[in-house]
Amino acid sequence: MPKEYINEILHARSNSPHDFLGMHETPEGVVVRAFVINAATCEVVDVADDMRLRYKMKKLDDAGLYEVEIPKRRMFFYRLRTTTYAGEVRQFYDPYSFLPSLSSDDLYLIGKGDEHKIYDKLGSHVKDYGGIKGTAFSVWAPTARRVSVVGNFNEWDGRYHQMRMLGSSGIWEIFIPGLLTGAKYKYEILPEHSDTPFLKTDPYAVSFEPSPYNAAIITDVSSYKWSDSDWIKNREKTDWKKKPLSIYEVHLGSWKRKVEDGFRPLRYAEIADELIKYCLETGFTHVEFLPLSEYPFDGSWGYQVTGFYAPTHRYGTPFEFMQMVDKFHQAGIGVIMDWVPAHFPRDFFALARFDGSCLYEHSDPRQGEQRDWGTLCFNYGRHEVRNFLIGSALAWFDRFHIDGLRVDAVASMLYLDYSRRDGEWIPNKFGGNENLEAIDFLQKTNSLVKKYFAGSIMIAEESTAFAGVTKPVSEGGLGFDFKWNMGWMHDTLSYMKEDPINRKYHHNRLTFPAIYQFTENFVSVYSHDEVVHGKGSMVNKMGGAYWGDKIANLRALYAYMWFWPGKKTLFMGDEFGQSREWKYDESLDWHFLEYPEHAGIRRVVADAAKIYKEDAELAKNDLNSEAFSWINCNDGDNSVISFLRKAGKSTYVVVCNFTPVLRRGYRVGLPEKGQWSEILNTDSEIYAGGGEGNQGKIVAEDVPFDNFKYSSSITLPPMSTLVFKF
Repeated sequence: MPKEYINEILHARSNSPHDFLGMHETPEGVVVRAFVINAATCEVVDVADDMRLRYKMKKLDDAGLYEVEIPKRRMFFYRLRTTTYAGEVRQFYDPYSFLPSLSSDDLYLIGKGDEHKIYDKLGSHVKDYGGIKGTAFSVWAPTARRVSVVGNFNEWDGRYHQMRMLGSSGIWEIFIPGLLTGAKYKYEILPEHSDTPFLKTDPYAVSFEPSPYNAAIITDVSSYKWSDSDWIKNREKTDWKKKPLSIYEVHLGSWKRKVEDGFRPLRYAEIADELIKYCLETGFTHVEFLPLSEYPFDGSWGYQVTGFYAPTHRYGTPFEFMQMVDKFHQAGIGVIMDWVPAHFPRDFFALARFDGSCLYEHSDPRQGEQRDWGTLCFNYGRHEVRNFLIGSALAWFDRFHIDGLRVDAVASMLYLDYSRRDGEWIPNKFGGNENLEAIDFLQKTNSLVKKYFAGSIMIAEESTAFAGVTKPVSEGGLGFDFKWNMGWMHDTLSYMKEDPINRKYHHNRLTFPAIYQFTENFVSVYSHDEVVHGKGSMVNKMGGAYWGDKIANLRALYAYMWFWPGKKTLFMGDEFGQSREWKYDESLDWHFLEYPEHAGIRRVVADAAKIYKEDAELAKNDLNSEAFSWINCNDGDNSVISFLRKAGKSTYVVVCNFTPVLRRGYRVGLPEKGQWSEILNTDSEIYAGGGEGNQGKIVAEDVPFDNFKYSSSITLPPMSTLVFKF
């Protein structure tokens, strides 16, 4: 073995260690070289000869480099037998005796960015090669001079388990036999322009240990046995645009905490049992979790991701995460998760300058930095980066059976000048500010999710007027199923913040959203963003006095929300009117439900959601402009709006009074003559309201009004929403 090759191995400088280590043919026979840790002696053992035939190896270096020439033999299957300095005998297969775990076809598709199951190729995977179990590692690091797998199995020493570069693919690979689940590992990378190696966690790992060590953990999630086949089959036949969608947005770490155990957050399995019951009682069809991908800093709430394929360790193992999803599905509740492909943190143990170069991010800060958040932007123009992100999206559906992704910060992806001043951004090839590569990435992601996972839900958090967010990709749109209606959220809240006496001067804020309501497939939303950073709570946003106006306002607002066209999303705690701002490291104030007024808010949500959920035609027409019309949107002086929703053979009329004035004899136009049932009245005593109303019904008379043939004179309670059904 030439001295320069020996030095490459001993000083961890080899990019092709398999060329020198392992068994190789010579004119006289074979030569075997091994580099093993903590070995006083080493022998080659012939597996085919029942392990009896051994060849003693010569030690070339005290670090554990051995060699033996075996004359008159051709290639044979062997193991290494070592004796440690403590006298322990170990016998194992040589990592350098195995062919690559990736094929040329794999490398071709990865290079093109078209390996849709890249999560089955890169990362760490427990495999069985002809009865020999171990773990195959592969990682993309194209500019690195050397990459090693280090872990608690080799004393974190990069000289051992040096990986080989597979051609010009930029992918490094090694199979380590005998290494199974539970082992901790990282990649030690020697960059192109430095002689100082550094450690990185595996971008494709499915499990990590906590900070500050952040090592990946070998985990075989394919062994989990699912029990949700009925749910998946039904989901595949479901068009959620025509189904009720009431989403409960949850931050898992602060929904509820274990008081008797130091106020710790609930684990995945624990929250499943309690949250399922709560969602069923409150009428939610889906739960949406703030990001549960692995992240280092609690205060980011999961929006600065370092493990795009891994459920965070904070609440349990990947198997416990799967068990949680499984339980939700068996109870008939869908699971959506926030997904963050817009940016990633600068934490040096993760993606930032992964192989010493700007690999996942742009090198130019005008494209590669998101200064508002102190993060880095993905380079969507690079095939491997797109493949990494698309693979992440598909893996959450495939491996973990989630039902949907709410894609965060889409606006920051779509615009090259997002939150940047002149001179701080680079126009696209046409001179515009659209990020064409990000648009292509989103279109491809949505298309592939739909291709492989029928009935899945893709939701965009997109805060601008970018056209075609929910338009099909085939028609030039981004291909999302739904878009958060941020305009509706801000307009309604700015109206409700006004003192009721002033609302007549801001009536247009309540009515304007109808102009664009059907331009996209909208989700009406009051999200976590509205109850943080000094914005206060939902109940304290309402104008007026606390026990009277504010709580009544919130009841009326939620009933209005559930009968307004579009799907629904509500952040946890809002449904019972938690009075303080949300804190990510504390439990919700569940004791508020002991107060009838707060319990009444939750009951309004539950009753409105139940009506919405049980009338299939109502949800079916959520996105149908012909099924909505104003009755009267011009009564700003009284701060009253009224509209109708057509639901097949049924018709709903919604009347909202956003002042503390009781209005008797308030006339409302109606499309049908006869009796209408009062099916919801947020001033009812069962909601801790004042008890004013219409005794459960009204009658439409032959009195034309509001451009309708019929009308009725109704009692309109203060600060209330009434819903009538014909």
